[in-house]
Amino acid sequence: KKKLKISGRELASVPEQVFGLDQLQVLEMSPERESCLRYQMELLPRDISRLKNLTLLYMDSNNLKKIPAEIGTLRHLERLTLSNNHLSSLPAEMGALQRLHSLHLANNSLTELPASVCQLRSLTFLDMSDNKIGTIPSSIRHLEKLETLLLLFNSLESLPEDICLLRNLHTLWLGNNHLRSLPASFGELVNLDWGYNYCSCNFEGNPLESPPPEVCSRGPEEIRDYFLSFHR
Repeated sequence: KKKLKISGRELASVPEQVFGLDQLQVLEMSPERESCLRYQMELLPRDISRLKNLTLLYMDSNNLKKIPAEIGTLRHLERLTLSNNHLSSLPAEMGALQRLHSLHLANNSLTELPASVCQLRSLTFLDMSDNKIGTIPSSIRHLEKLETLLLLFNSLESLPEDICLLRNLHTLWLGNNHLRSLPASFGELVNLDWGYNYCSCNFEGNPLESPPPEVCSRGPEEIRDYFLSFHR
């Protein structure tokens, strides 16, 4: 069996026999996306390391408080969804998941972007919305392949200049933070999908002063010209 979905309102743990399915590639233990259910699992067992062939692991909408270090042994993992849990930290061993390209962490209790995440060079989609993140480390520049970064509903007061080195970014959502300014090189993110009338960055809900919101909505060229005007 290569794909397994375990469901049930009372789901509180992973059945022991699951860890004997050494050819398992997809393991889903999340309620349907359109439902309001939350499962009861608080801990992902260390035996998860026995599922060496896992490529997809879905654990949204549980009560997870901790992810074991053994998650780093799943070297084939490509997609990991942990949104809507109670995680306050992530193990450093996640940096070993070099095939991971999609990581969902929305609606947890994280306060910063873990340095180990910045080592995931294959990552193309990172959702950390609604986590109360206060800072983004400069090591984010290592996510060279990142295409989508969602940071809505956090506590960001500034962005590191290094975020402007993520030239493959197509979508960067920053709405509902505490941003008053953008990095001077922000206009270099020319691959962002700015849309027709509204920037894909979604700046709404920020007290932006430099550049002002009307400049941001016009796209990278206007932002670049705004900062260049200070050096003429």
